Amino acid sequence: MIPLDFERHPDDYHHWRLTIDGSVATLAMDVDESRPATGDYALKLNSYDIGVDIELADAIQRLRFEHPEVRCLVVSSLKERMFCAGANIFMLGASDHGFKVNFCKYTNETRLAIEDLSENSGIGSLCAVNGTCAGGGYELALACDEILLVDDGSSTVSLPEVPLLGVLPGTGGLTRVVDKRKVRRDRADFFCTVAEGIKGRRAREWGLVDALASRSKFENAVAERAEALAARSDRPEGARGIVLEKLDPEVSESSIEYRHVTVSLDGGQRTAEITVRAPDGDEPDDPEGVRERGSRYWPLAAFRELDDALLRLRFNRIEIGTLVLKTEGDPERVLAVDRALDTHRGHWLVREIIHFVKRTLKRLDLTARTTYALIEPGSCFAGTLLELALSADRAYMLDDPDAENRVHLSVMNRGSYPMSNGLSRIGMRFLGDPDGAEAVFDHAGPFDPQEALDAGLVTFAPDDIDWEDEVRIALEERATLSPDALTGMEANLRFAGPETLETKIFGRLSAWQNWIFQRPNAVGDSGALKVYGKAGRRPEFDWRRT
Repeated sequence: MIPLDFERHPDDYHHWRLTIDGSVATLAMDVDESRPATGDYALKLNSYDIGVDIELADAIQRLRFEHPEVRCLVVSSLKERMFCAGANIFMLGASDHGFKVNFCKYTNETRLAIEDLSENSGIGSLCAVNGTCAGGGYELALACDEILLVDDGSSTVSLPEVPLLGVLPGTGGLTRVVDKRKVRRDRADFFCTVAEGIKGRRAREWGLVDALASRSKFENAVAERAEALAARSDRPEGARGIVLEKLDPEVSESSIEYRHVTVSLDGGQRTAEITVRAPDGDEPDDPEGVRERGSRYWPLAAFRELDDALLRLRFNRIEIGTLVLKTEGDPERVLAVDRALDTHRGHWLVREIIHFVKRTLKRLDLTARTTYALIEPGSCFAGTLLELALSADRAYMLDDPDAENRVHLSVMNRGSYPMSNGLSRIGMRFLGDPDGAEAVFDHAGPFDPQEALDAGLVTFAPDDIDWEDEVRIALEERATLSPDALTGMEANLRFAGPETLETKIFGRLSAWQNWIFQRPNAVGDSGALKVYGKAGRRPEFDWRRT
């Protein structure tokens, strides 16, 4: 498969049309069926693949940063009587197991970004369903604050994956139907097993959509609801946005190089060493200075690079099993940035930057790789960058009496970057010892290796004699274990504490969909996903329940 590139620009979109009219942005789906991203299939009926979703994710990010005037997003379609047929079935049928799971994970993250857009960016969302809305198309609608369905006697909403494909809705559909929209369980059971879907009055009565409008009144109804959503926004009047500049990393077989992030790849050892560098100079400490620096402002630039690197590794280097997390630079510069972020967190642009860092760290939390942090002299695991070590499955800190090595907390570690379960990474670390969490913040100054070990901030603190051997053995031992078992183990251990809509979506995806995508009933030679659309072929099921 051609390596995927995750950078896009509205001028180059093939599948979406982005227009802005005052406070309302409209993203209209108009999928070019002749431009699939990964294979030889046609994207008919506004069905989507990873390329369609990459454009969608880019558009959402640009609305946050480039268009502070936008207060409502309308998601619609330019196809007559067709909103979206969902994920392209022929793409899924032809894809290997790993790609299917990663595709579902990426589309989940994108739909969660739409919900985050409303919750944290002041941009409410309305899905204007102008026709058939099936599978992943309805899951896209479910991510929006409100769903308006055209009432024309034929348009339906549906989740047909179980009856037609022998798989689950892959983008949180089941969870959102019952947890978010509070659809009654018996009704949800019927809805998720009737392939033709539900239309009109019943869809509204059951809570599958919020409102109906006849075709002649549909456009006006969309405008009215969009205006009402925009009126609830707290986005500022007259603010100027920033341009998200291209990252343009240098990519080779052995490395990915950005300005602030370097990824060094070792295919033989199946490791990727990710180094994030601190600012190399002073950063602005006021919102206007941040706006002038734009997407080159260090926390936004560095975490955009890290986010891009994580996605490239996820899809293009699936043999990589372990991420080794490192940092370099002056911790005081990171702490100075943290003070500015905290002081001005009420400013719309600073708020967006904080939430972008949060979403990138969540992407790291959700990676299907082992993550080890290595804290060595010259590191700058401070404040926001300390979150990388706190997210890791293990953190090793070198205790060398001849070299200073410290980790630093900041106010940003108190909960500015919550995990999918709603907890801070410090709170998660001390889930059984809340007093321990407060104790680390009461500590005066940075932590040396023994202090960090005693406080519970790191896993091990080998001395300079044992350091190389202990790290080497840890990496080598990890590489001998089953990657399937490790992925399951890590996903279970990373999200203790309360359940949220988000943890349910990813937990069920990681477990059930991952399993179903390997079962003969779905992907065998006569599995439902394999024979879908083939004339005269019907799926053959093993009827035994497991």
